[in-house]
Amino acid sequence: MAYLTHPTQHTLHRITQGDQAAFAEIYNHYRKPALKFCTSLLKDEEEAQNMLQEVFIKIWDRRAFIKPELNFQSYLFICLRNMVFDHLKKLEKNQLLMQYYQERMEVLVEEDKEERELRIQRLYAAMNSLSKKREQILRLNVEEGKTYQEIAETMHISKNTVKNQLVKAKQILKQKIDFASF
Repeated sequence: MAYLTHPTQHTLHRITQGDQAAFAEIYNHYRKPALKFCTSLLKDEEEAQNMLQEVFIKIWDRRAFIKPELNFQSYLFICLRNMVFDHLKKLEKNQLLMQYYQERMEVLVEEDKEERELRIQRLYAAMNSLSKKREQILRLNVEEGKTYQEIAETMHISKNTVKNQLVKAKQILKQKIDFASF
């Protein structure tokens, strides 16, 4: 970046003393080339602008440690480069983590799908082991959402019989398919 004239040591010394005008001067001096540098590394101008702001905030926060006799331009661009590299490493790590979790979720979904199919098969096998009357009462209650009273009227049995048959049917299903609740 030989085409830039470097801020004077006096300007840098003023920054170390907290002179905001001197800081604005140095910011305006390096903003465009620093942004171009960051954008060339990141290929994302918005992220480069964010990073540039962050580096200048850090420089302002650490202004007391600036050494005016050293090359500020080198310091600035090394800070930017390091921040970009840290950012890229973090992105790569995040992508690897996302890929891992995505692969893990696919495995879990597949296992869940297999488990669900197995439970459905067990459910049908268990339902087939019920007497026709219990199976019919269960289907009317679970699949059609009928109340005890509606089932009793449909099947011409007492409401208490419906309740007892449902309790027994659910106990059998629970034992046979190992469902915690139905």
